[in-house]
Amino acid sequence: MIDFAAARCIVEFGPGTGSFTKELIKRKKRETLLFLIEQNAEFCRQLREQYGKKINVHVIQGSAEHVETFLKKFGLTHADYIVSGLPFTTLPKEVSTKIFISTQQVLGKKGSFITFQYSMVKQKLFKKYFELVGCQRELRNIPPAYVLVMKSEAAKIQESRGLDGGLYSNCG
Repeated sequence: MIDFAAARCIVEFGPGTGSFTKELIKRKKRETLLFLIEQNAEFCRQLREQYGKKINVHVIQGSAEHVETFLKKFGLTHADYIVSGLPFTTLPKEVSTKIFISTQQVLGKKGSFITFQYSMVKQKLFKKYFELVGCQRELRNIPPAYVLVMKSEAAKIQESRGLDGGLYSNCG
């Protein structure tokens, strides 16, 4: 779901101990910037220990709602992809809203927001801020999870056919 050959900037919200991070680092190009935004201090320490010396990998302790500020410190205004494992079903609505607004701004018209969720309970909230362009149920994950691919509202007209419909199914 990520075009690693073309990606110049990838952001991961809530990498935790780095299970997705490991794959992002393995697949990204050397010159692609990867920002890991994690609120938990202990997880940040572990991420810095594990990935802090990797080229173009930046571990940032803070909230995903401030992604714009973090990228500006590196002279960037946009990301190509934001990958998130944040549990939106348990986050307060106002926190999710701030994260979604910041995500829209950073992705602009071309970026993609990819999140995995264990429930589709927040689908209406996602659709308020994004166009759902792909959804896949991953049964190999325990427990099974939904992988959602979304574009900002500004991008949905331009890129409504941007993903191969054969790879994605409607998750309802």
